[in-house]
Amino acid sequence: MSSQPPKVLDSLRVRVRRLQFIVGLGFFSLVLGSVLTVNLTVRLSARVQALESDSLRLLLAVLLEHLWILGVLPLLCYGAARILELKPLSTALGAAFSGEIFVVALYFVRDGVDGLWAGWFYTALRLIAIAAGVLLSFRAVTRGRAAAAESAAKAQAQAQARKAEYVEFLREAERGAEKSAQREAERATVAAPMGGAAVAVAEAPAPAVVEAAPAPASGEPSAPSPDAAAEPKAPTTEG
Repeated sequence: MSSQPPKVLDSLRVRVRRLQFIVGLGFFSLVLGSVLTVNLTVRLSARVQALESDSLRLLLAVLLEHLWILGVLPLLCYGAARILELKPLSTALGAAFSGEIFVVALYFVRDGVDGLWAGWFYTALRLIAIAAGVLLSFRAVTRGRAAAAESAAKAQAQAQARKAEYVEFLREAERGAEKSAQREAERATVAAPMGGAAVAVAEAPAPAVVEAAPAPASGEPSAPSPDAAAEPKAPTTEG
């Protein structure tokens, strides 16, 4: 007899799989966002360099750098929430910080400790971008779950409507069958007396036809009847 795994292990497995999915969601968002960032940077580099304000250039650089968390991650969170039952806060925080930790690791490998700090203004802008991305991802998961619940409710309502239509169809079929049976019974009831009369006429005995014997011709003795021949004659006594 095989023993069932404890419920604690099942819950732990579910949490581990959910964590793996969240981390993968953040990493995939970072990859897609990096591709978009490179394309936009190539196209907008001349215009960005033409700006006179250093703060504005830095702001645009932060926006392009965090495009994965501001645009790509919320879209992926919304699509995933339409399919899977995700928790909004844990999904948003986990995906955002998993991607950001990977970015920080890349900066550290490239520039060392100096790559982790680029000034107060730049750090503040990065934190604001991360917070905005978490908020957008949170709202995306919430809306995705609401849309999934609405779709499930619509599907259930359609299923109930189809079920009601099928039940009504069965009732109509049963009513039609009952009416057909009633008509057949009425026809049988009407045809029964007529059939009985025809059978009675067919079974009645035909009347006996008695043919009269032909009258004897004049001058010819009539033949004695069998009854008269069979009766003995009484003896006569002579005086």
